[in-house]
Amino acid sequence: MKLSNETLTILKNFASINSGLEFKEGNKLATMSPTKTVLAKATIADSFPQTFCVYDLNEFLSVYSLYKDSEFDFDDVNVIFKSGRNKIKYRKTPKTMIVTVPEKELNLPSVDVQFTFKDEDFAGVMKSANVLQLPNVSIESDGEKIYVSCFNSTNDSAHTTLTEVAEGNGNKFKAVFNTENLKMIPGTYDVEISSKGLALFTSKDGTLKYWIAVESKSSKFGE
Repeated sequence: MKLSNETLTILKNFASINSGLEFKEGNKLATMSPTKTVLAKATIADSFPQTFCVYDLNEFLSVYSLYKDSEFDFDDVNVIFKSGRNKIKYRKTPKTMIVTVPEKELNLPSVDVQFTFKDEDFAGVMKSANVLQLPNVSIESDGEKIYVSCFNSTNDSAHTTLTEVAEGNGNKFKAVFNTENLKMIPGTYDVEISSKGLALFTSKDGTLKYWIAVESKSSKFGE
């Protein structure tokens, strides 16, 4: 089996959320952060012939990229990487040793905010947060416009940024996130936010979904 570039991009992204991963038979992947504040699911171009787990996804991907034209197969206890005369037996990990995603589908308890977060706006916001080392990002509205702000919720003297991203619908709110939880693959996302403390970011083609916890202490909905 070989992995497409698209699948490799998703796997590298998922490794930034959780180092362990359960590969399930078929073309669906899912991961959850150890803190359970980020859940991500993807429909990929490739299809895995069996279910298996790896403890260190970055290491797994590094082994895959060791040789040109690398591919892999399986036996009962190993993922077997092969390239020409080279072969590596990479031990599968017991499911109990990693954080896995619950089978039950996660649904937002309500949808109180909706807008489209455009690719260029998302990229600009994340670049600003990283350059200024700002630990928080908020999606907020004064009722007329929706803005995304980068700031530090514990330091009023820190730098802040503000980007207008959409028209408002009359509702005032402020949904605050930890910057480190916003690990989506760059792109345009349809955003839905629940006042109950959860947001869903869905890629425009529907193949990527990220559920991200809203910081309840800093957030507010309504007047």
